Amino acid sequence: MNIKTLIGVAAAIVLSGCTMMPKYERPPLPVPDQFPAPPAAKADSTGSAAAIGSAPVAPGWQEYFPDARLRTVIEQALANNRDLRVAALNVERAAALFRIQRSELSPTIGIQAAAGKTQVPERMTSSGNTETTAQYSVEVGFLSWEIDLFGRLRSLKARALEQYLASEEAQRAVRASLVAAVASSWLKLAADTERLHLAEATITAQTDTRDLVKASYDAGVASNLDLSQAESQVETARASRAEFAGAVGVDRHALELLVGSSLSDDLLSKDLSELAELPPLAAGLPSEVLLARPDILAAEHQLRAANANIGAARAAFFPHISLTAAFGTLSPDLSHLFASGTDSWRYQPIVQTPIFAGGGLRANLKETQVEREIAVAAYEKAIQSAFAEVADALTLRSTLLEEREAWDRLLVSLEETLTLSDARYKAGLDGYLGVLVAQRSLYFSQQTGVALRLAETANRVALYKALGGGS
Repeated sequence: MNIKTLIGVAAAIVLSGCTMMPKYERPPLPVPDQFPAPPAAKADSTGSAAAIGSAPVAPGWQEYFPDARLRTVIEQALANNRDLRVAALNVERAAALFRIQRSELSPTIGIQAAAGKTQVPERMTSSGNTETTAQYSVEVGFLSWEIDLFGRLRSLKARALEQYLASEEAQRAVRASLVAAVASSWLKLAADTERLHLAEATITAQTDTRDLVKASYDAGVASNLDLSQAESQVETARASRAEFAGAVGVDRHALELLVGSSLSDDLLSKDLSELAELPPLAAGLPSEVLLARPDILAAEHQLRAANANIGAARAAFFPHISLTAAFGTLSPDLSHLFASGTDSWRYQPIVQTPIFAGGGLRANLKETQVEREIAVAAYEKAIQSAFAEVADALTLRSTLLEEREAWDRLLVSLEETLTLSDARYKAGLDGYLGVLVAQRSLYFSQQTGVALRLAETANRVALYKALGGGS
């Protein structure tokens, strides 16, 4: 049998060989088939989500976030964020490991040149004299190629492939989380900036009111209590301004950390109310849509990798067959190394069969089986966590919208109350306490209104992320 025939037979054995991986079956969803309906849910007037059962459910972030400034900030974050860069490098690393594992299925062919001299003692020669022998060789072939008869290498290759795919999905998950985090941070900065401007406007208005009260006090019309209450209103607003000024600085630092670079002022919003509302996502989705989330896909690839690893552990119980083969030229003289009559070839099949390993092979198989059960539990936990995130976001969506609408109506009522209280105070019908209470209530309502708008917008971002986010 020549070398080419031997290689062909070995390749046929490998291609026709079986693997010992268990048949993969996706675990059933450990959650209800349908997301719970939100209490007193309001139907969205528009829906930008894809049809039920399609994937991805959420649109791409370029379509979902309407503000051009926010989209620019997200683009900068995707280009500069270090966590996303690490995730991308992990994908490259996993791809390299997969190629390494795949290469073990093919023989490594190379050239080997060798030269050596040996001195034979006189007792070992037929002539009774010390002799020196020389040998020069050049060979082309492959060394110790494992013939994957029982699928050990193919199981390891399948495991490496699944780990590579899992790293790709992990990168997508980091990307979706980054987009959501940047959007949430940008919106929070806009809200705190609006709160800061509201506090500054309140200081101006209440300073003017304080000056009017002081003028009335100097004229003997207002009381000392009225003046003290007016002063307290101004100082309260100043304390609030300092609080929100600090919050704006912290928010900006957090956003720039996510983006990975400094941001110009023209990319930031100073008023949350000026922004277009984020589009709603369709309600009534089945829980199967969670299977499109990148983190769940990554968990399933890890489960598949653990399943493949069992095949490699099972194959370890069976013989390992490796082959060394080469052909070339062999000569006792370097000058005649390539002369006629120096052709040589060799091949050496090696079969290694485990007989006793102190229980190591069975322990290794048990470890891979337990590893698969751990991967199943991790996969199910990822689905349960995702289901809870979506259910929570859906539950909060309708209640936040209802609360914000009620607070907007309250704001209109408090503005009218302040106008009437101020008119009655200036007309001398009531004391300043009525004005003080109305101012405080209105300011609190305005600040709370900003917080509710932020919460409602952040809820849409959270639901967008919980459904997997767009690419």
